[in-house]
Amino acid sequence: MIAWKSSPLPALPGTSPEVRLHDTALHRTVPVHTGGQASLYVCGITPYDATHMGHASTYVAFDLLNRQWRDAGNTVRYVQNVTDVDDPLLERANARGLDWRELAQEQTQLFRDDMEALNVLPPENYIGAVESIEWIVPVVEDLLRRGLAYRVDGEGDEPDGDVYFSVDAANRLDPEDPNAWRLGAVSGLAPEQMLPLFAERGGDPARPGKRNALDPLLWRVQRQGEPFWDGSSLGNGRPGWHIECSVIAQRFLPAPFTVQAGGSDLVFPHHEMSAGHAYACSGTPLASHYAHAGMVGLDGEKMSKSLGNLVLVSRLREQGTDPAAIRTVLLSHHYRTDWFWTAEQLTDAEERLSRWRRALPLTARPDAEAMLAAVRAALANDLDAPAALKAVDAWATAAMATPASDTTGEAAELASSAVDALLGIRL
Repeated sequence: MIAWKSSPLPALPGTSPEVRLHDTALHRTVPVHTGGQASLYVCGITPYDATHMGHASTYVAFDLLNRQWRDAGNTVRYVQNVTDVDDPLLERANARGLDWRELAQEQTQLFRDDMEALNVLPPENYIGAVESIEWIVPVVEDLLRRGLAYRVDGEGDEPDGDVYFSVDAANRLDPEDPNAWRLGAVSGLAPEQMLPLFAERGGDPARPGKRNALDPLLWRVQRQGEPFWDGSSLGNGRPGWHIECSVIAQRFLPAPFTVQAGGSDLVFPHHEMSAGHAYACSGTPLASHYAHAGMVGLDGEKMSKSLGNLVLVSRLREQGTDPAAIRTVLLSHHYRTDWFWTAEQLTDAEERLSRWRRALPLTARPDAEAMLAAVRAALANDLDAPAALKAVDAWATAAMATPASDTTGEAAELASSAVDALLGIRL
C-alpha cells in the first residue's frame, strides 16, 4: 500500500540530544537508546470514517518522535498498518450501502490527504491487513501446532473452527527468561481490570468454548455474507486484529523494535496482546518501549463516532483552515494528556502562527539559534511540545519587541527551518 507524500526535512546545524520518553510498560520516563538505528510502529486506522482529532493528535505526537530521532542523527524505520478489513468497517459499509473495499479505499485516501496536509512524515512501510493475510496464516498455523492456540467449536449460528490465542499457554513460555511476555506486562492491569476493557474494545470474553475469557481471536472462519480469504489448514476466513500488527511489525522492523506507539485506548488489549503474539511467535519481545497518546474530546465530552461529535481534519480543511493551525492546536497539549478541542483553541493557534510569521523577518541569527536549542531541549524531554511552542513564542515576542539591526535572510530561514523540521509547522 502506498503512503503519502512528504517534503524533505530542512537541514539544521547541530543535533538533538537523546530523547527521554515515558514508557507505559515501565510507568516512568526513561532514556531511549537507539545506537543510531531507531524503529517505530504506530498502529494505523480502521478506515471506516474520516480522520478526527483523536487520530490526528496521535499521529502528530509520534511524528515529533520521528523528527526528533532524525534530528539526533538516527536512521529511522517507521511502519504503520491499515486495518482495512474488520467488523466496524463491514458494518459501516453495509449501513451506507457500499462495498466494504470501496469504503476502505475512500477513507484510506482521505487519511493520506489529511496526514500530508498536517505535514506528518510518512512511514517507509504502509501495510494493509488484507495484504498481510498471506503472512499471518502460517504464523497462526505454527501457534496451533505448538499448542499456543486452539480451535473453538461453534454454537448456534457460529461455525466451528475459530482460532484463539491461549494467554495461559503463552504465560508459561520460557519461565526463566526475564524478557518473556506475561499477561499484564504492557498494561500493568490485573485480569479483573482487563475483562471490562476487553469486552469494550473488540474482545469476546463470553464466547463459549474459550479456555480463558481474555484469549484473543487469531483467525475468524468464514461467515455468511462476510469477506474471506484462503487460510490453508485454518480454513477460509480472516485474521484477528492483534495478530495483524504483530506479524507486520516483525516482518518489517527489528526484533525488538524501538517504540510501539498509539493512542492510550490501545494499551489493552491491543498492545498487550500484540506483544504476547510476537513473543509466542519468535521468543523475542515485540518492542523495547511502549508510548501512548491521550484521548481528545469536544467541548467537555468524549469525542466518538457514536455520539456524532467528531471534529474532522478534512472538514476543517474544506472550510479553509490552515493545516498548520490545526497542528499547532494539537501540539499545544502534551501528548500524554487527555484534553478537549474547542473552537477558541483554533483561533488562538491562528493568532500564534500569525505572530511567528511576522517575527521571521525581524530576527537575528543568535536569537534563532537560541530558539532552536530550546525547542530541541523541550522535545528531548518526553516530547514536551507545549514547552517547545512557548520557546517559539518567546523568540517571536523578543524579535518583534526589539527588531535586530543585523537581520539577515539566513536568520529567518534558520528560524523557519527549525520550526518546520522539529515541530512540523510550516511558517
